[in-house]
Amino acid sequence: MIHFEGDRSFTQPIDVVFAKLGDASFLVSCLKEVEEVTEANADKAAWKQRPGLSFIRTTLDTSMEIVQRDAPKSIKVKLFSRGIGATSTIMAELVCSPADTGTKVHWLADVTELTGLLKLVPKGLITSSASKIIEETWSEIEKKLQGA
Repeated sequence: MIHFEGDRSFTQPIDVVFAKLGDASFLVSCLKEVEEVTEANADKAAWKQRPGLSFIRTTLDTSMEIVQRDAPKSIKVKLFSRGIGATSTIMAELVCSPADTGTKVHWLADVTELTGLLKLVPKGLITSSASKIIEETWSEIEKKLQGA
């Protein structure tokens, strides 16, 4: 299993941050390299994307499901991607807490399953590529929350 974890701070109040982070359609709007969104609502989103990863040169069909919301504290999300010859499953949890100047979010994400060709990719390569995508996504979330 590959594990990622971190903290983010937002100036918006916890109810605003929780509502946006618990909305699959908002989250998919913060992703780069999305070619086509095929479903987007508060609970689920599905899209096609061509990731900028050197070890994957295919279009991925990806789905996101908000599997649990415990307002305004935590959100659990499941991501599933399928490409030619490989799949991946990621479980993530976002834990919100009030801060002096807004909201703090502690997040955790675990790659719980890799199949096919992805099993052959070195863990370090997956980790470095995923870390870049995670940082880009959080930056986009911050921009969109500031504009909300």
